[in-house]
Amino acid sequence: MADRQRTQRTQQEREQEQGRPVRKPGERPPGEEPPAMDALDGAVPSRTNATDEAGPSATTDALDEAGPSATADATAGAEAPAADAIDELRAQWRRERPDLDPARLDAMALVGRIKRADHLLSKGMKRVFVEYGLEFAEFDVLATLRRVGAPHELTAGGLLKTAMVTSGAITNRLDKLERKGLIERNPDPTDRRAIRVRLTDAGRDLADRAIADHIANEEHMLSSLTPEDRATLDATLRRLLVSLGDTHLG
Repeated sequence: MADRQRTQRTQQEREQEQGRPVRKPGERPPGEEPPAMDALDGAVPSRTNATDEAGPSATTDALDEAGPSATADATAGAEAPAADAIDELRAQWRRERPDLDPARLDAMALVGRIKRADHLLSKGMKRVFVEYGLEFAEFDVLATLRRVGAPHELTAGGLLKTAMVTSGAITNRLDKLERKGLIERNPDPTDRRAIRVRLTDAGRDLADRAIADHIANEEHMLSSLTPEDRATLDATLRRLLVSLGDTHLG
């Protein structure tokens, strides 16, 4: 402070010696323009900076005051989800039957998506099975016998309960698999009326190779879903299956 005062006095003394009027501290010389506004920008916070310091609520309040149109403009850039075939189906019903309850149409659309996803996923899985000379139901029989553990054997009835095939198809599938040398059927020593189905060595080898490619293919088909998406979908479908009574195999 003392140094600054000495500097000001020295400047005033020089001006007096030169015959110029003495200026007070901070006073601009005659004819000097006031500082440009750009020089003051750093000293005055802008409205943008003030809003940033106030946090998200300030922006929200500003949008609320501006009305719905401002909010709509702010969200116009958000990408809408792509429409699927079920959206088209639901729109047709809304057009033809506007009296139907929208909530029930939503339920119909959800069930439709589950069924359509099942169809498309099954279609995608067939590509792997074809490479191994199998149909889906044949692979399911081999996979069921493989996952039950040694000796990889079940009765025909037990196989029907744990496999994902119908009773009308099981005999035909077993006939085909036996002709291919992938399973063998033997009488049950404890029940003469029952038949036991067992994997052959060739059947076990084929099942082990096919299952690795099968799950890799399933991973590929679900690649558009994030881990969070999968976890949410998995938990939701589990809750649905439990509510429908599907709590165990068989």
